[in-house]
Amino acid sequence: MKRAKSAELFEEAKTLFPGGVNSPVRAFKSVSGPPLFIKKGNGCIITDEDDNDFIDFCCSWGPLILGHNNDRIRESITETIAHGTSFGTPTKLGNKIGRLIIENHRYLDKIRFVSSGTEAVMSAIRLARGYTGRDKVVKFEGCYHGHVDSLLVKAGSGLATFGVSTSAGIPKSLIEDTYVLGLNDLAGLEALLEEKSHEISCIIIEPIPANNGLLIQDNNFLAWVRQLCDRFDVLLIFDEVISGFRVGFEGAAGYYHIQPDIITFGKIIGGGMPVGAYGGNHEIMSHIAPDGDVYQAGTLSANPVAISAGIAAIEQLLEDGFYEKLEKKTNYFLDQIRTHISDHDLPVRIQSIGSIFWFAFAKDRIATSNEIDADSMQYFRAMHHELLQRGVYLGPSGYEVGFVSAAHDHKHLDIAAGHINEVLSQIF
Repeated sequence: MKRAKSAELFEEAKTLFPGGVNSPVRAFKSVSGPPLFIKKGNGCIITDEDDNDFIDFCCSWGPLILGHNNDRIRESITETIAHGTSFGTPTKLGNKIGRLIIENHRYLDKIRFVSSGTEAVMSAIRLARGYTGRDKVVKFEGCYHGHVDSLLVKAGSGLATFGVSTSAGIPKSLIEDTYVLGLNDLAGLEALLEEKSHEISCIIIEPIPANNGLLIQDNNFLAWVRQLCDRFDVLLIFDEVISGFRVGFEGAAGYYHIQPDIITFGKIIGGGMPVGAYGGNHEIMSHIAPDGDVYQAGTLSANPVAISAGIAAIEQLLEDGFYEKLEKKTNYFLDQIRTHISDHDLPVRIQSIGSIFWFAFAKDRIATSNEIDADSMQYFRAMHHELLQRGVYLGPSGYEVGFVSAAHDHKHLDIAAGHINEVLSQIF
């Protein structure tokens, strides 16, 4: 596979951006060769600057559930942009997307749009603190919540890839406002709440942890977390930046039938455009300015171009049977690989939920971050390299998950499954 143009562009980029990238994992540090510079995408195919085509299972890290260059999203953006790009005012489009979401999501009464998942989490934490009058936050190791200062403590994929547990530049005082527990540690959580609930504003969790492997939790664990929050009067935040609108229109909240107090969302809510949002019930959301005293603002919040893309995407997600068809397609793809793994007794496990999947180089189920063998990432590095040669693209980190989109057809899934099976046999 030729990568000359990508290599040349990367050398130029290194003179312009830290590490040559604008988001760390893009640098391909944990896989081989220079990062691919992608010039276009259509359906389930992306094409790099060297004109190599790849069947894409990264899907812009998840939000492209409809695939690349979706006709209805593109047409909606084009129609909207003809009238302008940004006004810094309310728009009719904002009302429309608000109704579409709230009328079809039983766990939300009101939402507030922002410009990214990180901003949504940051705002949700501030809201929880303002609502409760308490400062401390509880998070779980292996869950990533964006680059929010107080939550970059033993966080997920981007940091795990580089073998560090936190980030420089974060004041000790902020770290001290965050308690970190292991996933599934209900006894530890109960003990912490018994002692410290008077100073804890909220518990934040990825209900489907998907930034440090796909660490699927038991429904009982999440249900008990909800009960403990009720018992100790602590808010529960579901970070659904990845799982929201991906495992179902109501995300993990609907999948597990658990009511969080606040839910955060990412760019899937805008068809892949720069969008985020957070929402909850009327009482909690009434504390946000201008109704309440929790301040949060943004010039590009509910930007009409991004919101028009979101409307076009959401209308498609709400079509009858959308999620059932997508999960069926995902299982069709993964079952071919699982059968090969079983037939050849390979030390690989595919963990999946809905249309999200992850290759774990282990025999047993992995449910916590400390169960991931860092040495096993050598297998992912080899797998990633060999798949690139065959025209299959996975995100460039073994800690990242993969996604199937509505644009993946059986033909491309068969091709990709065949290549993956070939590569797994080659590696082992």
